Amino acid sequence: MSSSLIPPAAPAVTEAQIQQAVALLDAGELVAFPTETVYGLGADAENPQAVARIYAAKGRPANHPVIVHLGPGGDPHYWVRELPADAQKLIDAFWPGPLTLILKRAAHIPPAVSGGQDSVGLRSPSHPIAQALLGAFDARRGGRAGVAAPSANRFGHVSPTTAQHVRDEFGDTVHVLDGGASEVGIESTIVDLSRGFPALLRPGHVTPLEIAEVLGVAPRLPDGSDATAPRASGTLKAHYAPRTPLALLPFASLEPLLVGAREGGMRVALIARRSSAGDWAQTPNVNFIAAPDDPRRYARELYGLLRTLDGARVARILVEQLPDTPEWIAVNDRLGRAAAAFESHE
Repeated sequence: MSSSLIPPAAPAVTEAQIQQAVALLDAGELVAFPTETVYGLGADAENPQAVARIYAAKGRPANHPVIVHLGPGGDPHYWVRELPADAQKLIDAFWPGPLTLILKRAAHIPPAVSGGQDSVGLRSPSHPIAQALLGAFDARRGGRAGVAAPSANRFGHVSPTTAQHVRDEFGDTVHVLDGGASEVGIESTIVDLSRGFPALLRPGHVTPLEIAEVLGVAPRLPDGSDATAPRASGTLKAHYAPRTPLALLPFASLEPLLVGAREGGMRVALIARRSSAGDWAQTPNVNFIAAPDDPRRYARELYGLLRTLDGARVARILVEQLPDTPEWIAVNDRLGRAAAAFESHE
């Protein structure tokens, strides 16, 4: 199912470069690497000091868990107390690919990767460079290695989908493997199976409908009322935010902001359907971007666009609210969290 997620024109990475990155991981250093979702900032998942370097580099709260990435031959049983039948079904259907499973953490796995919780997030990425790196690290460690890797950006900021995005965040302080642009463009779907039932903690490329088709039951959807859910990556209310203030509103509510910007001589960006934008698409002080009609294309382009607009000298980013339908759940989630970072400024 994941073959379509391999980047079509990824730069060549040599075996020597892979081995250099493996040596850095083995020594407790950080390595940024491409996945089909976004670039990850990786460290040896069983080295608490190395994992601590991730948190320090990102400015990430210590209680916010990271995801352990396994190679194509990685054994999830090593990382968990037990592997439920539902977990195996989802692994068979979606690994390697953009799906993370939350399971009960095995006692010998350091709690640093879990933010101190008794659960652990596991996934196996499909990007060929990620697979080569993880497979080589696994071989060095006798078949039981994992790489803890949240997105390779400062905490709360827009995730990186190119190697240059990572360099923009960290300069030359982090070793980067360049695998081209990420094909999915947003973080993995997260499904919690640690409590005896499936629950969607973070939407992504793998949809609730696809999960339900595999399990025969729909996952519980996030609605703010699941007080027993484990903490998971990227589920804080304000997250994935550009540095430029962003507002997400129906177009009718954006128009007064556009009028105010025009009257005040303020330059703004507008991401909206062309049919909604009307004359605003040609207004001199409005940087208009036609919103993709396809949710997966929107997801693939979103983070790169937000990073571009951060450098475009606009005062605000105005985004037309998307349809409240299942196919838009992942993009709605990312835009909603990005906008939440600026709600106090409205």
